[in-house]
Amino acid sequence: MANELPEMGKISPEIFDELIYLRLGKKSDKILVGPRHGVDIGVADLGNGQVLITTTDPVFIVPEYGFERAAWFATHILVSDAVTSGLPPTYLSIDLNLPLSMTKEELATMWAAIHRESEKMGMAVLSGHTARYEGCSYPMVGGATVICIGDADKYVTPEMAQVGDAVIITKGAAIEATGLFAVTFTKQIAEEFGEEFQKRSEEIFWEMSVVEDALTAASVGTRGGGVTAMHDATECGVWGGLYELAKASGVGMRIRKEDIILKQEVEKICSFYGMEPYSSISEGTLILTCVEDKAGDILKALEKKGIRATLVGEVIEEKFGILLKEGKEERPLDHPRIDPFWPAFGRALEGLK
Repeated sequence: MANELPEMGKISPEIFDELIYLRLGKKSDKILVGPRHGVDIGVADLGNGQVLITTTDPVFIVPEYGFERAAWFATHILVSDAVTSGLPPTYLSIDLNLPLSMTKEELATMWAAIHRESEKMGMAVLSGHTARYEGCSYPMVGGATVICIGDADKYVTPEMAQVGDAVIITKGAAIEATGLFAVTFTKQIAEEFGEEFQKRSEEIFWEMSVVEDALTAASVGTRGGGVTAMHDATECGVWGGLYELAKASGVGMRIRKEDIILKQEVEKICSFYGMEPYSSISEGTLILTCVEDKAGDILKALEKKGIRATLVGEVIEEKFGILLKEGKEERPLDHPRIDPFWPAFGRALEGLK
């Protein structure tokens, strides 16, 4: 075998290719986009100019956030991948395998939040399963599939970026890393930086979603009329997201580091806990490419929604690679591979004991 299974987290691309990719059930000519690296959505042709798009992820509930906040985050994680297609969510199919320790009141709070957020997004629950089992524990309490149905000529994937496109990033680096630290280590952050800073940092938690970012950008237009590709910067953050989108599309990029937003709260918390912000997990940060003459319209649409975004670079030919300009220096951008959030979070938890 190429290598062993990881102790934690996603399996490596090599293991995926060896064990999964060649065994995908019955072949179907209706599948337009199937499982592949760097692409979080699947696309099937429904005929009559319509497509069905799906994403599947764990239902991620962290009781320490409070069940209301945890369920908000869980729902937005699930939907964020789906809306990078440019299509709004239509249906949710959800399986809840709940810990025996969960109470009726906690389930009621969690489900009320999932229902409320789904209703806001226009997403109906289509099917599901709910039970408590021995051996189930937080934070992974099941799995869910988000389904989008829309026009076949309007969806995008991370494989559609074209040479000459502009690159836009919303909200900036380490949004998720900062948001999670802010709600987990409230006392420590307040003692170090003050109560006002801590409260501002905690508000970043509610930015950990690209649902509004992606649908707002796509409302300007898709493909030749606007957005060509979208990817949310989750594991390994902005650097990982840029790398994955470029590799999926078979293109290069030239990125200006100084144009990527770095919030003051992000910079200080990452520095205090020993995280490099640009490679730290950043659910809520949307990376998108668009036809160059639509970049201004997309930035204006995002600004109207109160979403900060900046033009950070352009798509170039693959042969030039993925280049990062920092000051007067330019260097190749490699995938970080290891997200600094996880060891930093582990160290911080140990420090509380």
